[in-house]
Amino acid sequence: MRLASLNLENYRNIAAASLVPGPELTVICGNNGQGKTNLLEAVWLLTGGKSFRGGKDGELIRRGAEYAALEAATVEDSGKENEIRLTVGAAGAGRPGRYAVRNGAPPRRASSLAGSFPAVVFDPGHLSLVKGPPDGRRRFLDAALCQLYPGYLTLYRRYVRVLQQKNSLLRRSPAGQERPLAEKLDLLEVLNVDLAACGEEIQARRRSYLDLLAPMASDNYRQLSHGAEALAITYEAQFEPGGLAARLAARRDEELRAGQSLCGPHREDLAFALDGQPARSFASQGQQRSVVLSLKMAEADASARITGERPVLLLDDVLSELDEGRRAYLLTRMRERQTFVTSCDDAALLHTDGVICRMDGGVLTPL
Repeated sequence: MRLASLNLENYRNIAAASLVPGPELTVICGNNGQGKTNLLEAVWLLTGGKSFRGGKDGELIRRGAEYAALEAATVEDSGKENEIRLTVGAAGAGRPGRYAVRNGAPPRRASSLAGSFPAVVFDPGHLSLVKGPPDGRRRFLDAALCQLYPGYLTLYRRYVRVLQQKNSLLRRSPAGQERPLAEKLDLLEVLNVDLAACGEEIQARRRSYLDLLAPMASDNYRQLSHGAEALAITYEAQFEPGGLAARLAARRDEELRAGQSLCGPHREDLAFALDGQPARSFASQGQQRSVVLSLKMAEADASARITGERPVLLLDDVLSELDEGRRAYLLTRMRERQTFVTSCDDAALLHTDGVICRMDGGVLTPL
């Protein structure tokens, strides 16, 4: 997959911008706070209308404007061209929310773009994948699977809906409003049947994906660190395949006392180890960055293998805290696919092949 052109209007601090990126490397230089990350975020919206920074609609629209608009031309590896227009409307505008038009079809929710423009993003916030809470690592897995398998999003939403119903049932109600215990147990059994079916499938998808992803990430880390350490990734499961229903039954009384669900894929985690030591406890800032970069490059390679389309790589402030050897390796890997890089350090990238632009106060200028 390749982005052939991008035009922005009223997007965050960018009043208007046009970009024709290179087929491989495109560098966006500039000081902090000028709009470099906003440009990457706009490209990421083409994957399904969501921001990797979690921006709300009003935050994506330039101050004083009623809407933001993105117009993009993409080219698939097969050569097929696509035209996409994505709009973000503010509350009170004619059409609030995020909508997309693809190849002239009627407007649909921007989430309908999921799977049509594969991309992988790294931003400094992703360093929390190593030392942050488990929900970020689960979100990483689930977001990747949603791009790769359109049905996974439906499955995941169903699981979340049933989980919310179960937690609502388990929560203690005010005196006089509590359900009779027999009724509560009957409803709990019904919800657990659905939860077990969805949870088993979610875990199976995650395990299968990690079987492909983990060896790739380990190999990337070995090359990035020049063999200094070995990276291992394991899935910390709460149950073995086929065992969730029994686990839910065994912990039923415990969940009733706790007032919440205690078992399922929403409680599972990923573990990273360097030379057998847990990275969450011992990894330096540079090692954390190398782990996440290895993981993101593996995510891109896994996506290409599964879908047949090489995803666009979006790297925000990726060169910070990397030594010259790791920078050189990363620049080599960038030549293998279309890659967008932001950098405050012009000198690090000005002599590379590719398209180089500068962002200054929301104004994009080719160099």
